[in-house]
Amino acid sequence: MVLVHEAGHFFTAKSFGIRVDEFGFGFPPKIFSFKKGETEYSLNLLPLGGFVKIFGESVDEVDTLEVGFLDKKETPEKMELAKRSLAHKPKWQQALVLVAGIVANFLLAWLLFSLSFMSGFPTSVGSEIAVKELSDVNLVVTSVLQESPAEKAGLKTGDKIIGIKNSNDSTTDVSPEAVISFVVESNGEEIIIEYTRGKNTEINTTKVVPVIDQADGRAKIGISMDQIGTVKLPVFMAFWEGLRLDWFMTKGTVIGLYTLVKEGIQGNGSLDAVIGPVGLVGIVGDAYEFGFIYLMSFATLISINLAIINLLPFPALDGGRLLFLLIEKMKGSRINPKIANTVNAMGFYLLILLMLVITYHDVVKLF
Repeated sequence: MVLVHEAGHFFTAKSFGIRVDEFGFGFPPKIFSFKKGETEYSLNLLPLGGFVKIFGESVDEVDTLEVGFLDKKETPEKMELAKRSLAHKPKWQQALVLVAGIVANFLLAWLLFSLSFMSGFPTSVGSEIAVKELSDVNLVVTSVLQESPAEKAGLKTGDKIIGIKNSNDSTTDVSPEAVISFVVESNGEEIIIEYTRGKNTEINTTKVVPVIDQADGRAKIGISMDQIGTVKLPVFMAFWEGLRLDWFMTKGTVIGLYTLVKEGIQGNGSLDAVIGPVGLVGIVGDAYEFGFIYLMSFATLISINLAIINLLPFPALDGGRLLFLLIEKMKGSRINPKIANTVNAMGFYLLILLMLVITYHDVVKLF
């Protein structure tokens, strides 16, 4: 996701003739690097991001070039170098360079969704993206409540329920309605659930004792379920549905992020809804257990999240720099570089602090 994002910046800058000094994956210290043309390509030790060092981004470079333009005493080489800096390109070109990484992530999500549809995409029965009849339909556990009977019995998200029974009755009708009805009618009596997990087709069984919900007096085991099958589409239709799903997921992510920020401002927010690199490792592992298509689908969500977060008008993010460009365009002059640098540095430190807090929270959740 990071490589694609930074590649968007890189190729757009190159297309406008802007000099790119370094394309780096990860953050320093540097492991190794090589130089091709005027650009250094580096692999760094901390795999928490990446960067493209574009000439003319930093305050020192901009100040030096500005002096060269003002006194007109610089050498032709220096003047030519100044023309190739980001700071002295038209505002629209600077904006396109900044937004290119975001666009690259949206395009990657579209491509991965489309490839998933071509390969066989897991889809909910009745979903608006199910444009063809689904195959291999299963009742899948979509979430398990903490401390619920289901969690204590060992059920996990992604398990496929294939049967349910108790001492008096059994059913192979595993529609959500049938399972809910069976659990309710048990009145708290122990039930046995048959299920498969991941790519393993071996049938597992577990005993679950439903609890009576005091709110409505009904027996429950603490899971959400959905009937999920596979849809496989031809190339053209796959790209169209991939684009629609890309937009649907983007809209849902924006709403989710807005809700998270709103609840945080109101004092009702929780870090339980946020994960960092450490938390992602476990989820990626779980997704791979269900199959490569699930892993690819999860990658699209990461790509969309990366694009949206970078679009936020926050200092040090692409959206923050776009906001600075808009202010400069409206005021007709450049923002004081030292002020811009200070604000961006503060934003960067706040992002690092947020990442450390989230990482700490991820580690705590592991135990």
